[in-house]
Amino acid sequence: MGGDQKAKEVNMPADNIKRAIMKGTGELPGTVYEETTYEGYGPAGVAILLEVMTDNKNRTVGEIRHILTKSSGNMGETGCVAWMFDKKGYLLVNKNDIDEDTLMSAALDAGADDFKNDPEEENYEITTAPEDLNKVKEHLEKLNIKPGLAEVTMVPRNYVKLEGKDAQKMLKLMEALEDHDDVQNVYANFDIPDDIMSKM
Repeated sequence: MGGDQKAKEVNMPADNIKRAIMKGTGELPGTVYEETTYEGYGPAGVAILLEVMTDNKNRTVGEIRHILTKSSGNMGETGCVAWMFDKKGYLLVNKNDIDEDTLMSAALDAGADDFKNDPEEENYEITTAPEDLNKVKEHLEKLNIKPGLAEVTMVPRNYVKLEGKDAQKMLKLMEALEDHDDVQNVYANFDIPDDIMSKM
């Protein structure tokens, strides 16, 4: 009842609510969802890759373009930024949980591709081939090492360091994109140092 009541407060007729629910659960005939990828740029030339699921590409692309433009960004052609990202398994382990050498040898023994210890970050970063993610995660867990994050993601090949206004705009833009109903995942190659993040 609570959900319906809320929708009605914004003057949504009852049959629209029902249709929205049916559409959301895929019960509405004639609704076809397509997975697509959009590419573009954010403030200071940050590369943005969006994975989207939509039943109306024209509507979605217009809304995404509007969000990007509002934050000093723009849509790009297909392929304009995709080459800047690699699909990888990605794990984060808190530095307080384990020392660097122990984790590095455990991760590499398990088949990880790379291990990073950025002094500005609070986590060690481990990357793997997408298909090796679970194998590496399970190996670490057997050694009582619990990753705080383990997912297949798009890892940027390089990063754009952001500060000041650009950093603020970029965080706002990320929030707006992540809040969009059709957007499944947002990947971007910006780096905002922790000390600047903590001031925001």
